Amino acid sequence: MSVPAHSRTLIVTGGNLGAWALDRLSDYTTLIGADRGAEFIARHGYRMRVAVGDFDSIADGQLQAIRDAADEVISFDAIDKDWSDTELAFREAVNRGLRDIDMIGALGTRFDHSLANVHLLKQAQELGCSLRLIDDHNEISLCEHTVRLTVDSRYPYVSLLPLTEAVTGITLQGFLYPLNDATIRIGQSIGISNVLDQPSGTVTIASGLLLVIRSRD
Repeated sequence: MSVPAHSRTLIVTGGNLGAWALDRLSDYTTLIGADRGAEFIARHGYRMRVAVGDFDSIADGQLQAIRDAADEVISFDAIDKDWSDTELAFREAVNRGLRDIDMIGALGTRFDHSLANVHLLKQAQELGCSLRLIDDHNEISLCEHTVRLTVDSRYPYVSLLPLTEAVTGITLQGFLYPLNDATIRIGQSIGISNVLDQPSGTVTIASGLLLVIRSRD
């Protein structure tokens, strides 16, 4: 299938969702629902391209509402599946040629699921996709070369954490606490809680994969 130019995709999955999430739904050309995220989309009157999941925590009436709100529903057995509902939705998006993807509901009270979803950033990078995880307090992306950031009052703090064993050649411009050709290794916290002190700034690295976490208290 063809993908519209400048198509932006939002995957809504079943972690923390609320009014902040509802405000985001109209910003995207394509919505994909993962399990309870699909129910969230349907309940608030939006239409999704596809709903994906085992739907084991969805009541019959809710499942019918999902079917009514989705162009397509792909169901998986709750036991006989290899991937989480969120990863299944991500893989479905990629299989459909979608490459500019945000996720909401990917962070929540289950830290194992949250961390697995953060690890999806590496899979996205390997597949040539842009992926961000967003919630009311965080926006998480991955830097493999250079990332340009602009001041955003919603997320004033910028933290940098390695996703590989070490990230080398880290150079920051436009930040209150600059770095020049620095190395950060897993387990080190030197990259926590920086802030932009210019309208925009850049993060540049020489090797490795660096998590860029924009956040607020």
